[in-house]
Amino acid sequence: MPPPHPPEFRRRAVELARTGDKSVSALAKSLGISQSCLSNWIRQAAIEEGDLDGLSAGEKKELVGLRRKARQLELENEILKRAAAYFARENVLPK
Repeated sequence: MPPPHPPEFRRRAVELARTGDKSVSALAKSLGISQSCLSNWIRQAAIEEGDLDGLSAGEKKELVGLRRKARQLELENEILKRAAAYFARENVLPK
């Protein structure tokens, strides 16, 4: 995977696309990126500015962290349930 483009490059590309001097596909080709990449940057910039509904970059990062934490807690909960069942069964059976 190629390294990500610097934020300043992205901002400048979005600014150039918004001026409308060139089509998005022509601008993307001249910048050496794909049209879909530039379109995604434009859409994300609109979301960050509040022009479109969607998750900002910070919200996406937070959501990923929360989902990871939820998976971890579910796993810990399952382990505790199994341990409780094991010890409960051990206490009920005659020795």
